[in-house]
Amino acid sequence: MDAKKFFTDSLNESAETKLKIRDQLMNEVLSAVDLLVECYKNGNKLLLCGNGGSAADSQHIATELMIRLSHHIQRPALPAIALTTDTSNLTAGGNDIGFENVFARNVEGLGNKGDVLLAISTSGNSPNVIKAVDMAHQKGMKVIGFLGGSGGKLKPMVDIPIVIPSPNTQRIQEGHITVAHIICELVEDKLYGS
Repeated sequence: MDAKKFFTDSLNESAETKLKIRDQLMNEVLSAVDLLVECYKNGNKLLLCGNGGSAADSQHIATELMIRLSHHIQRPALPAIALTTDTSNLTAGGNDIGFENVFARNVEGLGNKGDVLLAISTSGNSPNVIKAVDMAHQKGMKVIGFLGGSGGKLKPMVDIPIVIPSPNTQRIQEGHITVAHIICELVEDKLYGS
């Protein structure tokens, strides 16, 4: 492998993916912002779930909302819970009710009508995320999907599909966190900006 070529090609592909996001996903991203602003204005919360890198993204995004993203905006915490952080819960659930049910069980216990679920799956086909989305709808929640490629099984199941236009998992994950930062900053600004 030519390391210099790989370096350049990776950055070019990343930049091209972000330009596609700009050109193809503005309406979906702004709809997600509006949904979260409405959620927070009504006193509700955001739940987040995903596996692997998407689990890490769930925690990252929840932290940006609970703590803050923009240091120039002083604001109260915005309630956001990553369903990926409690090892006792995840391992008991995996052992007792099956790993495909762990996120749905937490949505059942923590979700309320008017809350929002951010379901993250680079393939759009993660069984435990699919079940969480089903449960969220049963609870009267809206769902934003951070997806990739074709959007998979989740694309028609979520209320707002944000499908990163790339087949490459790395580019999808980079797109997810880029979009998440934009959403968090706009939510902060709409709720607490000047």
